[in-house]
Amino acid sequence: MQSKEKTRYSDDELAEFKELILKKRKSTHEELSDIKGQLRNATSNEKVSLTDGANTTTERESLNQLASRLEKFIQNLDNALVRIGNRTYGICRETGKLIAKERLLAVPHTTLSMEAKLKQSA
Repeated sequence: MQSKEKTRYSDDELAEFKELILKKRKSTHEELSDIKGQLRNATSNEKVSLTDGANTTTERESLNQLASRLEKFIQNLDNALVRIGNRTYGICRETGKLIAKERLLAVPHTTLSMEAKLKQSA
């Protein structure tokens, strides 16, 4: 008797992934909120000497980059939630095969299996 290869995750497994993604999304929103607060403080504390001003500008640029990366991460998590909703979550967009559960637990917003990711970077 041949075992049929699994083509999608069960509803229970999708619920587990959803819970993980929602937790990551919440903590990322909190981190983003903190960074935006730091940016507001850096902007309001602009009455500093010339050398401190350069440091403040560099810090502000760094915070803006981090905020941008966090916003992109949140968008990727939101996209993963959409895929969970339409039951396509965990299916590699390149190979059409199921992405390993371990990979999804480590990188829950991924759309590529390790096989596809390695081909991409080669």
